[in-house]
Amino acid sequence: MATNVNAEALKEAPIPEAIEKQAAHKQTVDPYNVQGEVGEDGVVKAIDYNKLVEEFGTKKIDQALLDRLERVTGKKPHRFLRRSIVFSHRDLELILDRYEKGEPFFLYTGRGPSSDSVHVGHTIPFEFTKWLQDTFDVPLVIMMTDDEKYLFSDKRTIEEVEGYCNNNAKDIISVGFDPNKTFIFSDFQFMGGAFYKNVVRLSKHITLNQARAIFGFNDSTNIGRIHFGSIQGASSWASSFPHIFGEDESKSVAIPCLIPCAIDQDPYFRMTRDVSARLKYKNTNISYAKPALIHSRFLDALQGPGTKMSASIDESAIFMRDTPNQIKNKINKYAFSGGKVSVEEHREKGGDTSVDVAYQYLRFFLEDDEELEKIRVAYESGDMLTGELKAICIKELQTYVAAFQERRAKVDDEAVKLFMATRPLKWNGNPRAPIVVPQVQSADGEAAAEGGDGKLTKNQLKKLEKQKQIEAKKAQKAKEKEEKDKAAA
Repeated sequence: MATNVNAEALKEAPIPEAIEKQAAHKQTVDPYNVQGEVGEDGVVKAIDYNKLVEEFGTKKIDQALLDRLERVTGKKPHRFLRRSIVFSHRDLELILDRYEKGEPFFLYTGRGPSSDSVHVGHTIPFEFTKWLQDTFDVPLVIMMTDDEKYLFSDKRTIEEVEGYCNNNAKDIISVGFDPNKTFIFSDFQFMGGAFYKNVVRLSKHITLNQARAIFGFNDSTNIGRIHFGSIQGASSWASSFPHIFGEDESKSVAIPCLIPCAIDQDPYFRMTRDVSARLKYKNTNISYAKPALIHSRFLDALQGPGTKMSASIDESAIFMRDTPNQIKNKINKYAFSGGKVSVEEHREKGGDTSVDVAYQYLRFFLEDDEELEKIRVAYESGDMLTGELKAICIKELQTYVAAFQERRAKVDDEAVKLFMATRPLKWNGNPRAPIVVPQVQSADGEAAAEGGDGKLTKNQLKKLEKQKQIEAKKAQKAKEKEEKDKAAA
């Protein structure tokens, strides 16, 4: 495995500093640690995702499932699916079954606010989640785990993570989510009511020994960390959100969610699925729905395979606040190369795209499959040099980040308040199947579903839409009046 770039590219891409060798150990992937296996030579290897599928007991997303997804939704699978970046799942088939029948489900994902700006690695699950929301036309809840980031840090204060939460909410909104069917919440702010009941309900069925076995806790672990899994798990139950799915828990407990997340988050929901399978609603035969998951691989840090971008290490990541020049400098200076040491050797043997960071980033961000394949062939044959590959990568990342920054500039505190307001959401689901949604109270107190059968009438849909338009107009008028008053002052 080469650790530097070829000589011809040195002007634009200097040789990265040598990676410090480490003691040999197996790969580690859990919610708190991600590192590839370290061999006897002290070199970190790429994450073995096939091994994770086997260890975690998940299923690979195969071509048959992709074909079914396209057939059921009528949409070409996202590039993350086509390229096995999103590679594994739990019960995705059951979600597709429900979509075909018009039965309700929702999307759930989250973000632990730990820095002023997200990096490109953070945008991966959110970009994919937006595609899922647009494709299935279903509600989405996004959890801001500000409590987690406080509990798992020895230095951060509650006030600090609250500040990060607001900024990161703006980052998430900038991905382009639909406010009519998206609810973003902070654990600090939303805790209570139906949500807290489910947190307690879940925590009662998790023993200390189980938490230790799943997450590796020890006698020095604070009890907040041990308890946090029940908070993250409870967010996967629809009954935690009565403002979206209705007050009738006999219906909402049976509504499952689909969780797009990186594979390191899977342990939380293996635990939740186990508890869900054992829980019944009020001594009935109605089971709590087990969350379904769809897993993505990690975007490697600039330092190469077996690493993960870190919000706390600026040199490891491309941040969404970075300038075009910063992006260029980071890729040229730090991006691990699969190129050979000399131009002659590279021309003869070609580069290794499996470890080359610039190429791997293009797999994530370049939409055109044919163009990506041309780049792969050219680099592996030696026709394309490392500097040329990095230049392509730099251009794609600059375009991606600039588009994000343009959207981000338009997101203000009012937008955050809108997304985080506890309110009914509106969605349609599968247009080719009957709409089946739970009973929810509208803003005027009227039942949004008639007869408790879970179906909205056309008239009720119109009322909900009219109410939202009225509220939007009121908010706009209030904002205009405030601006006028400020100008007059």
